[in-house]
Parts: sequence; C-alpha cells; structure tokens
Amino acid sequence: MDTILIVDDEISYLKLLRAVLEEEGYAIVTAEHGPEAMEILKNSDIDLIITDMRMPEMNGLQLLDAVRNGWPDIPVIIMTAHGSIEKAVEAMQKGAFTYIQKPFENNSLLAFVTKALTLSHVLQENKRLRSTIQTQFRFGNIIGKSKGMHDVMTLVNKVAPSSASVLVEGESGTGKELIARSIHFNSPRRNAAFVALNCAALAESLLESELFGHEKGSFTGAANTKKGRFELSDKGTLFLDEIGELSPNLQVKLLRVIQEKSIERVGSTQSLKVDFRLIAATNKNLKEEVMAGRFREDLYYRLKVVYIHLPPLRKRPEDILPLAQHFFHTFLDRSPEMKHIRGFDAECERMLLRSKWPGNVRQLENSIESAMILCAGDLISTSDLPSEIFDEAVQLPKAETLDLSRGLYESLEMFERNMIVHALKAANGVQSQAAKILKIGKSGLNQKIKKMGIEFAPPPKKK
Repeated sequence: MDTILIVDDEISYLKLLRAVLEEEGYAIVTAEHGPEAMEILKNSDIDLIITDMRMPEMNGLQLLDAVRNGWPDIPVIIMTAHGSIEKAVEAMQKGAFTYIQKPFENNSLLAFVTKALTLSHVLQENKRLRSTIQTQFRFGNIIGKSKGMHDVMTLVNKVAPSSASVLVEGESGTGKELIARSIHFNSPRRNAAFVALNCAALAESLLESELFGHEKGSFTGAANTKKGRFELSDKGTLFLDEIGELSPNLQVKLLRVIQEKSIERVGSTQSLKVDFRLIAATNKNLKEEVMAGRFREDLYYRLKVVYIHLPPLRKRPEDILPLAQHFFHTFLDRSPEMKHIRGFDAECERMLLRSKWPGNVRQLENSIESAMILCAGDLISTSDLPSEIFDEAVQLPKAETLDLSRGLYESLEMFERNMIVHALKAANGVQSQAAKILKIGKSGLNQKIKKMGIEFAPPPKKK
C-alpha cells in the first residue's frame, strides 16, 4: 500500500483529501505545516507528497527544496488557490512532479497521483537494481583465490578510482567484461551509465553509427537522429570489447576521440564534448597486432594506460571448484525445480579439475547449468557433464606438457582412472561393457573402481 503525505494548513482540505484518497486504497498521513511534515519524513516511509503552496513557517516551495535535498526520489505535487504562471514555472524548475490549482476535480487529482506514484515506483526499482548491480560487482564477489586472480584484483582495486583508460587482454570466456564492470561500479562514475559494445559484432558502417551516432537523413534508413555509444556513456564508462577487430579507419577516429574528448555524429559537422572512461578488451595479443601492422601503435598506447591480463582457467586450477560451486548455487537460486540437487560427487569434482577448459569460465558456467538440468539424482556425476568436457579431461597429454612434479606412479594412476571413467561413460555405467572396452575382466575392473573410489551413476533409463 502506497503512503501519501498531505501538507496543508487548511484542516478542511486535509479532511477532504484524506477521504478521497483513502477511498482509493492509499494510506494517508497529514501535516498542518512544513516543519511537521519534515518530522514525518524523517520517521516514516512516504511514497508521495501533496503540499499546499501558501503555509506559515515554511511554504510549499521551501518544503519542496527540503524534500529534493533529503528525499530526492519522492515525487511532490504542489497545490494552491493562488496559481500563477510564475509560481508554476518555479515549482517545476525546482523539481515538482506537477502543479494543481484549487479547487480541482477529484478525478484530475487522482490521475496525477497515479502518474506520480508510477514514477516513484520506477525510481525505487531503479535504485534497487543499481544497488544490486553494485553489490554484484564488488571486488569481493569476483571468484578467484589463485595468485593470478589476486594480482588482477589488486590492480583493479588500484585503477578503479581513476579515469584512466584500461586495456584488458585474455582468452575468450575469461571474464573481461566482468572486470570492466567491476572497475566501473567501484569508481566515482558508478552512478552514470556503463555502455558496452562488441566491435566484432557489426560491419564497419554500422559500427561507426553505433559509436558516433547519426543525424536524421545522413544515410538511407536514418529516419531519426540517434545518439551513439560515446554520447550514451557521457559521465560514465564505455566498454569496447574485441577492440582488435576495429578497421584502420575506425582506429584513426577512435584515437581522435580519445585525444579530443569530442565526437561528430555521422552526417554532422558539429562537435559534441563527451566525458567518458574507456575500457577496451581483446582476446588477441595487441602488441603483436601492432608489430604486424594491423593495429595503430599510437592508439595501442592510448588504450594501454593501465594493462590487465586475465589468465586462462587452465592456468589457475585452484579457482575451478570455487567457480563451479558459485555457478551451482546461482542456478539453484534461480530454479526451484533443482532444489533436490545437493552438489557434485567426488568423481565429478575430479573431472572438473582435469578439464583444460578451452572456453574458460564461460564454458564452465554453461557446463554446470547443463549438468544441473540433466541431473536426475541428488548429486551431479560425470555422466551429467557435457561430453566435450569429459573428452578434454581424459585425453592423453603430450610429453612436453606433462607435470613432472606428480611423479610416475601418480601420473599413471591418474591416467588409469581417466581410462576407467571414460569407459564407464561410453558403456552408460554398465561395468561388464566397460570391462570389454578396457579389455580386462569384470572383477578386475570392479576392484579398481572400489580401490580408486570412483563414483559413476549411469544415466536414468528413458521411459
């Protein structure tokens, strides 16, 4: 139920408005003057204020000023029996939702109340979403206990308060946009827009329009004037993903914008000043692109004021299980039908650790979601994982990539375990079939399974 505060020194109007609005289902609080209204605001949750203009001690405009300073999201409707154009303009300039003159029709007032409360709800929801997003991208919410991720977050923590350009390099799926958003939402620009654009997703002509905007009629199909991403990110952050895909022509134009902090829309000769923080990302080695002549060296150094390299997931295996648990609980919260799943069995965790994860964190996230959808029991097993994950985990390593620190016997045992799990998966969990694949006896396979503690649940039979 929405709560409306009515402020008027005329008792008759307080009673009238209370009766009209309570009949519509609103909770009503009244005050006879501004100071009393201020006390109510300090101690109550108010969704809308309707105040008279002329009152003793504090008039309606003074009350409006106080509300805008202390409770800027609460809409204010000002009413008066002494209406004038000057007062109406002043009230609107100070931030009043609307201005209504006494006496008024009840239906007119109710229409304004409905619109004002709709605005209030939108502002409150936006505030809640922004708070949620800022919480989501707090430094402590980025999963990673490896030294590589610790170094990354130390750097992010240092660079966030500045407006310096940042270049983030790393393989696809390592979380480059997550790092960019963390920088933005922990910076002084957090209350302005974070605008993202994938430079590889659009043709050059469309990409130029997306970046710079265009004037009406500047090209075929330009029916209206459109703001570009630079303008939309004014006072905020512009994130350009796959920056290495920019054409030489757009590289020149981007360099000029970074230097001048001004743009020209397509089809216009007027310069527009823009204040944005630029974060660029690429899965290429941009230094090698510069040496090969495919990327401008001057632009490279403009982008690389601060450089962050995100290590691939295979280089930080200690982060795999914490990430898997994070994604598991995330999907569990979203999907009540999965509440029967308690987690991963031991063999599944070992399999997750053995995979090379060429798709990095994004691949791990998708794999956990897929496994949870397919899981019929209370624990996710290897049979629930996508087949490519299993294949990546059990492939025979090349000699030059072997981890010699494990020693011969541990490496042989790990390879033997992988072979057994692979055969069980191929045989849908039927041990006699798996034994035939491995060319060993069923009893011998059973002993090895028990000795190694392999847990493998066959997929449920189709009805």
